[in-house]
Amino acid sequence: MSTLSVHCLKPSALHLPSGIPGSPGRQRRHTLPANEFRCLTPEDAAGVFQIERETFISVSSNCPLNLDEVRHFLTLCPELSLGWFVEGRLVAFIIGSLWDEERLTQASLMLHRPGGRAAHLHVLAVHRTFRWQGKGSVLLWRYLHRVGGQPAVRRAVLMCEDPLVPFYQRFGFHPAGPCAIVVGSLTFTEMHCSLRGHAALRRNSDP
Repeated sequence: MSTLSVHCLKPSALHLPSGIPGSPGRQRRHTLPANEFRCLTPEDAAGVFQIERETFISVSSNCPLNLDEVRHFLTLCPELSLGWFVEGRLVAFIIGSLWDEERLTQASLMLHRPGGRAAHLHVLAVHRTFRWQGKGSVLLWRYLHRVGGQPAVRRAVLMCEDPLVPFYQRFGFHPAGPCAIVVGSLTFTEMHCSLRGHAALRRNSDP
């Protein structure tokens, strides 16, 4: 529910002369990948929650998930999460679960329902030092392609505040009306996205 700039940052590799110690060719097995996208695990929960807290507390004083809830979803359905690691450091993530009703309800905030056809995106957050670089856009694009490749998952759903609606529309989401979930004084728009044929977004979502 937190998204940032839509400009993509393309990392460039550093090439050292082969005779210099520390050359990538000599140290390959000891070097972390510059960029890695993978499902998260319960061991990632503390780092996830730290980024989430920094992202949301300053804006709304509420986190979509507390630390126990982060661990809960990463234990039950890690395949519905995605983390972006830069040289081993988590810089952005999405956590989701399955939902089996047409619209989101208060129960959807806490539940993972195996057999559900909808991937419910609970939270998208980017580390503060990596914001405004398009990482939220890149991560969401990859996530939708990944979950869209799971045969049982037909659509993605989320709730967001009104200023974020245009961002999600760029990725194929459309407003489904006011969300039934209210957090304190905050209200949300529910967004739905069909994942059938979602590969077409690769041609349309780049800035």
